[in-house]
This record gives sequence, structure tokens and C-alpha cells, in this order.
Amino acid sequence: MAKESMKARERKRKKMVEKYAEKRAALKAAGDYERLQKLPRNASPVRLHNRCQITGRPRGYMRQFGVSRINFREMALKGLIPGIKKTSW
Repeated sequence: MAKESMKARERKRKKMVEKYAEKRAALKAAGDYERLQKLPRNASPVRLHNRCQITGRPRGYMRQFGVSRINFREMALKGLIPGIKKTSW
């Protein structure tokens, strides 16, 4: 489990990216890089990091499902993810 502070920080960044998205796009289109630099650092979408929705784990994230590889495996074995089953050959 990730620390609650790390998960909270990531949520805060996500909100800020959404808040400034329109303004960033307008400044980029205008080529006004000086004003773009004056926006908060966390307003940049590059600073976001994908985290597991269940545990907050930052590594081994599977984009298609929004969870880490560990949670994905557990959920798949329990049959919680439709269309996914363990293979063997």
C-alpha cells in the first residue's frame, strides 16, 4: 500500500492539471512560453504518475484496467474481470 500522503498528492496534481488544461492549451497555441512557465509546476500533465486505483502502487500499472499487476492477477483469478482467464498450455 502506498502512503495516503502520496495518493493525496497525486489526486491534488490531477485536479490542478484539469483546472489549468484549457489555459495551458491556449498559451501553447499562442506560443506564449513565458506565461506558460509562470503556471504552477503541478499543472503540467507530465508530472502525473499512474497509480493503482485500489492500492496506490506506482509500479506495474496496467493502463487498460487501472490497477497494478498484482491486483490484476488477484482479480482475474477470482473472476472479477470479465473476459480474462488464466491460460495454460
